[in-house]
Amino acid sequence: MKVLVLNSGSSSIKFQLIDVAQETVMAKGLIERVGFSDAIFSYQAPPKEKTKQRRPIPDYQTGIHLIKEALVAPENGVIRDMSQIEAVGHRIVHGGEEFSDAVIINDDVIRSVEKNIELAPLHNPPNLLGIRAARAELPNVPMVGVFDTAFHQTLPERAFVYALPYAYYEEKRIRRFGFHGTSHQYVAQRAAEFLDLELEHLRMITLHLGNGCSITAIDRGNSVDTSLGFGTMCGMPMGTRSGDVDPAILLYLQEQEGYSAADVQRLLYKESGMLGISGISSDMREVEDLAAEGHLRARLALEVFAYAARKYIGAYAAVLGGLDVLVFTAGVGENSPILRKMICRDMEFLGISVDSEKNDFKGQLREISAPSARVRTLVVPTNEELMIAKETFRLVGESA
Repeated sequence: MKVLVLNSGSSSIKFQLIDVAQETVMAKGLIERVGFSDAIFSYQAPPKEKTKQRRPIPDYQTGIHLIKEALVAPENGVIRDMSQIEAVGHRIVHGGEEFSDAVIINDDVIRSVEKNIELAPLHNPPNLLGIRAARAELPNVPMVGVFDTAFHQTLPERAFVYALPYAYYEEKRIRRFGFHGTSHQYVAQRAAEFLDLELEHLRMITLHLGNGCSITAIDRGNSVDTSLGFGTMCGMPMGTRSGDVDPAILLYLQEQEGYSAADVQRLLYKESGMLGISGISSDMREVEDLAAEGHLRARLALEVFAYAARKYIGAYAAVLGGLDVLVFTAGVGENSPILRKMICRDMEFLGISVDSEKNDFKGQLREISAPSARVRTLVVPTNEELMIAKETFRLVGESA
């Protein structure tokens, strides 16, 4: 089955055409600045070179139409006609409590996604624009929604309820939702396959470490706790996001320094994390380079990051009652041997030990455990688009 995967963001559309049976990308690209006269359309049909053009793309439907044209174009197209696209998979950020799995998109699903706009006001609206545009351009092709939050709907109530008045959960839906669920689900499955073990028998911690970060405790295939919560700021310090902070700090800044809600949001989401501590960059590669050159605050940023990850690993090992597999993924997790080493340092008491030579690589699926380690530690490159395509195939195949 050939599945078109769409990720519609604010003024952008990322896309991949995936052959699910072969698990290969036939074509991929990105539309930037949707709604502008100088929008950018990038397209590549591997192994051919990427092409890029500037042109007006006034709306998402025009963008989807251009993607269709590119996929069937004589020079760089990869399919004969649009009938070869058998399904479309959409990334949707927030499914609230309504969706614990991927779902065939219909009018009722769209209404439920609209209901959850208040929970993801920056993400669900463009996700919906992409869905509506795709339905208009491909009216006879089944569409599937895959939610970032769905994998975490197995969290027990003790893990998702905050210690606020319970009415805030009942009336306002304030609870831990978790994010990056598609990535955590994918790497957990790939790790089990790589180790030739049954996921249903494993206690696993997955570390999605990129510019955004989350860590998830997975008990026999089910997410039972995760570091992101109601929003995408808490948990681990990130590129520009603070991670966990004492709320009393925010009250102090509001009362003593006159910070507005907008000021607090900017501080927590845009000015903190690696950027805030180092004072130089949110890019972990730059922070690592500066730390190697002796920049003290860059070194401190790395230490704070690794310390936070170690705390979550210890806490989630307790939640799981032990640990069988530890997985690093996403941009930092896949490509930073330094941070993987720092995070796993002195963790032998939990059964975690990393072999320095095995750990000296970037961006591949490998095991990095020391021979004596009880816990299998892996690096697993994430592939959220492939996971969306596989989930789409599963649902469309079931409904056929």
